[in-house]
Amino acid sequence: MVVQILGGIGLFLLGMMLLTDGLKSLAGNALRRVLSQVVRGPVSGVFCGAGLTALVQSSSATTLATIGFVSAGLLTFTQSVGVVFGANIGTTSTGWIVSQLGFKMSIGAVAMPMILVGVVLRLLFRNRLASFGFALAGFGLIFVGLDVLQAGMSGLSEHFDPTDLPGGGDGIGSVLLLVGVGVVMTVVMQSSSAAVATTLAALHSEAIGMNQAAALVIGQNIGTTVTAVIASIGASVPARRTALAHILFNVFTAVVALLLLPVFGTVMRGYVEARDSDAALIAIAGFHTAFNLLGVALLLPAIKPYCRMVERILPQDSPQLTRFLDPSVLNVPPVAVEAARHTLIEIIEKIVTVLEPAIRYGHKVHHVRSRLEPVTEALVHTRQFLNRLSAAAQTAGQSDRLLAVLHGMDHVSRLNEVCLEDWPSDESLGAPLAREFADVLQQRLPELRLWFAQPDDAAPAEVLRVLSQQIARQRRETRESLMEETADGKRTAHDTLELLEAIRLIDEVTYHLWRSSMHLGVERPGEGGATV
Repeated sequence: MVVQILGGIGLFLLGMMLLTDGLKSLAGNALRRVLSQVVRGPVSGVFCGAGLTALVQSSSATTLATIGFVSAGLLTFTQSVGVVFGANIGTTSTGWIVSQLGFKMSIGAVAMPMILVGVVLRLLFRNRLASFGFALAGFGLIFVGLDVLQAGMSGLSEHFDPTDLPGGGDGIGSVLLLVGVGVVMTVVMQSSSAAVATTLAALHSEAIGMNQAAALVIGQNIGTTVTAVIASIGASVPARRTALAHILFNVFTAVVALLLLPVFGTVMRGYVEARDSDAALIAIAGFHTAFNLLGVALLLPAIKPYCRMVERILPQDSPQLTRFLDPSVLNVPPVAVEAARHTLIEIIEKIVTVLEPAIRYGHKVHHVRSRLEPVTEALVHTRQFLNRLSAAAQTAGQSDRLLAVLHGMDHVSRLNEVCLEDWPSDESLGAPLAREFADVLQQRLPELRLWFAQPDDAAPAEVLRVLSQQIARQRRETRESLMEETADGKRTAHDTLELLEAIRLIDEVTYHLWRSSMHLGVERPGEGGATV
């Protein structure tokens, strides 16, 4: 009996892992695109979280991706809370699948061929068909595991009587004990879906009653937060806030479910008595969905105060340029690439913030260098992060995006080096000719500031390209005229060289702003332009 139960759980877990991995591979970058582009607020986050979790059959996958996206700066904390709420609804879909198909249909006859076809597809192909084979084999294994689990639970019903629990199985003591058992089951199995399936198998075999099953499901709903807690250890503050919001939400829904358990029990018993024996499975699946929906309905209208409460519990540290470079996101290369991209955009913003008043009011080299020290440190950290990321296996699409970010990193580093150079004297920089070049650059900086505020919008690369080419052309023309004036004795050689140096530095700043914004923008560099 014990071997059958453990074997059934193992087969179910293996099936869930294969199904989830296959579906995630089939989805490709859809998870990243949906979370980063579709989620615009808590409400859209709830729908996306529920849909994605139902699609990949893993709330842990959605939650971990969400934590990674928050760490990378692709989602705000408030948006992530909506996704977490939705993931808790989406994960209840497994209970419906098991209750509707797992014990009602004799699917064992087709489960084995499904596994065989899935394995063949995985062995013969290396594209999306291979991912489909993974998912198909996993789906078949789920039902083989349920068959084995059901057989083991039938033996358990002969050795275990729920009335042996404190309070006869229905008292507050037994309910709390079963909630704790449900938490432990999910922690041990690392899958709330497997824990719920085990509970449904025990209920179907009459090893436990509906009240006991409901208490176990409440505990299993709490236990699913452990994965998020583990993922948030050592992560950024927004990521830890997301994990805490997940925990508080699940504990809140558990308390609500426990308070309403007598009412739910009465309704469920009336529903089951009026239908066949399998109605108890549907009742528990419905109960699982109902109390999660109720939790969302109660907390979603108050999501802003809820988020503020979490923020007070975990206050934000002083802003750091490298806060998005969370080592945990390296496990998800597309997210890690976006984390590096957002970090480089913030570094550009810092450089522009320091450089603009320096050019406008006089360039004090020692002052600028001191303010750019965090930029230099952040660039070193970003370089190390990209080095670890580039060592990981990349798909073709990911490699292209990483290549663009590497080009952006190169130009941002050069931009910082230009800013740290020994600039000419303030008099040279303030000369009318140099002032003309500086003013042209400053007129275009508002476009950059808009991009800094919305880094997922299109970068002003075309505007900066035209500006850079204009300044480069004027610099060449100005250089010739200045040399001629110096040769005619109208200017001193020192003043000319100082002025040319000032214009060169403005030219290089503009050029690297253009190239970095082009590579780090949403759109990839065009085929017609250079890639350096």
